[in-house]
Amino acid sequence: MNIIGPDALIFGVDDVAACCQYLQDYGLRGVDVNEQGGRFEALDGTHIVIRHRDDPSLPPAMGTASQLRETVYGVADSATLESIANELGRDREVRRDAHGRLHTVDDLGFALAFQVTVRRPLALAGETVNAPGSAAQRPVNALGVDPTREALPRTLSHVVYFVPDAAKAEAFYVKRLGFVCTDRFTGVGPFLRPAGTSDHHTLFMIQTPPQMKGVEHFTFHMGGPTEVMQAGTRFVEKGYQSFWGPGRHRFGSNWFWYFNSPLGCHVEYDADMDQHDQRWTAREAPMSADASQLFLFQHRARWAPGSPPPAGASGKH
Repeated sequence: MNIIGPDALIFGVDDVAACCQYLQDYGLRGVDVNEQGGRFEALDGTHIVIRHRDDPSLPPAMGTASQLRETVYGVADSATLESIANELGRDREVRRDAHGRLHTVDDLGFALAFQVTVRRPLALAGETVNAPGSAAQRPVNALGVDPTREALPRTLSHVVYFVPDAAKAEAFYVKRLGFVCTDRFTGVGPFLRPAGTSDHHTLFMIQTPPQMKGVEHFTFHMGGPTEVMQAGTRFVEKGYQSFWGPGRHRFGSNWFWYFNSPLGCHVEYDADMDQHDQRWTAREAPMSADASQLFLFQHRARWAPGSPPPAGASGKH
């Protein structure tokens, strides 16, 4: 099935105003935003939708603290939609709405929708690197640092679920929807990608107790690691709390920076994810701090040589 990846995540939240402001400060463009919520788009049109938790148009809540109500997957064409409808319609209700989207649930009760993707093609340069021994990627006199760069989210990258039965959840996405396991953490869960993308993962699942079921985080791809740093620094300076990062993951190799949010989950910036095809052999490793990240930084206030050491620095050499 030619499923490309997540087009949208739909949230029913406690504090609509705070969530709307958060997503705009994160760098998404608000569309039709009002006191009831709105849509917040990346550059390619993938987006987050915010509604109040009591909005009757939302799918039912999960019965946990999670505020995620639906994950919307983009597919390549109407033929893929029909294939999904036929496959999932064998053992569960699949409803088609007035816009042609399919709505259903997975085997653990996460609400899913499928639509012909809203993703707009992007023609944007990615970050380039010059390194000794390698042909220059950035021409002579072209600057690698642009302080005025907007550093805006380009596309919805992936979502991470807390699930009470990772094996059952994985079986649904692999056997019913054609996802592939790229890598896995032993006893924790798989990194999965659908057939329509080569990204290392668009879905990762973490085994947790049932009362934690829901979304752990979501993220948008940026144009490179410098944009992750610029956007994350901008976010910190707006008063948002860094949760984890900046750093670089081992599985997926993507740069990351996670933040707390009023959406009841963490929100990440990421960049430079590995790409894979059918020739790749999935790896497996126990979950640990060493397996989770290659390295990890900690954000500090800006500093210049010749000034007193930054707060918290020992000053030792």
